[in-house]
Amino acid sequence: MAGLMTWGPALLMVLMLYFLLIRPQKKAQKKRNEMLEKLKRGDKVITIGGLYGTIVDISEKQVKLSVEGGVRLEFARSAISANITEDGEET
Repeated sequence: MAGLMTWGPALLMVLMLYFLLIRPQKKAQKKRNEMLEKLKRGDKVITIGGLYGTIVDISEKQVKLSVEGGVRLEFARSAISANITEDGEET
């Protein structure tokens, strides 16, 4: 019983950290990885730097975006922040 009284608060803090910090972060990372895997040609995306563009070519590690004026830029696939749906909502 004394051991529970000693380790109880520490165990409670670890559980709180897990449910408040670690678990939500893992969930968000899983959602981001799924979004990156589902990218395809023609998708409208936003990069981490805030650049809007349309995917014209995609490989395992790189994405080529077409932006205003027909300019094509090459980014790391991990630089894609969000995929914009036809409704204009971020996914």
